[in-house]
Amino acid sequence: MTTPPSGSSSGPALLPTQVLRLGDLTNRHATRFDLSTTPADRDAVAAHLGILGIKKLTFAGEITPLGRGDWQLSGTLGATVVQECVATLDPVTTRLDEAVRRTYARDFTYPEGSEAEMPEDDTVEPLPQTLDLGAVMVEALSLALPPFPRVAGAELGQVLVAAKGVEPMTDDDAKPFAGLGALRQALSRDDSAT
Repeated sequence: MTTPPSGSSSGPALLPTQVLRLGDLTNRHATRFDLSTTPADRDAVAAHLGILGIKKLTFAGEITPLGRGDWQLSGTLGATVVQECVATLDPVTTRLDEAVRRTYARDFTYPEGSEAEMPEDDTVEPLPQTLDLGAVMVEALSLALPPFPRVAGAELGQVLVAAKGVEPMTDDDAKPFAGLGALRQALSRDDSAT
């Protein structure tokens, strides 16, 4: 999908790009797109996202005109990703099939100020002059990645850490009221025995 500039084989790999100028698209019907990636593209995206690898990555759909200047992107992201298990660090392969929707509105601006409310529809963005479908694909993939991939049957276990000479505190020690039920039962048995 991308071709690096000649003579730049030693630098970081480039992310896939396919740039469309929205002003050049017809506003009478949808414009279809279908991005497939090369092994180099997938390696660059995996490195960018900090995951072990990507076996497959495609993004297909259409950009449809809305009214007199807005556009809607509707597509499907397909990917097979390999991540480290959060418990064992073993490779975990996950198949992703995600619907992707973005609306590019001519009159939309992001809210300003520290107390600004987020819009109800978080798929609406300001209308750009150019749209990089590769960047939309990478963003959609980053949002779709499992946050805590785990090998089947992997347990997280308990890690106890403390300073030298100090007994580590367990999860049960952190629950001061956990033993009150047992204490109440023991006291009620003592009261009924007398």
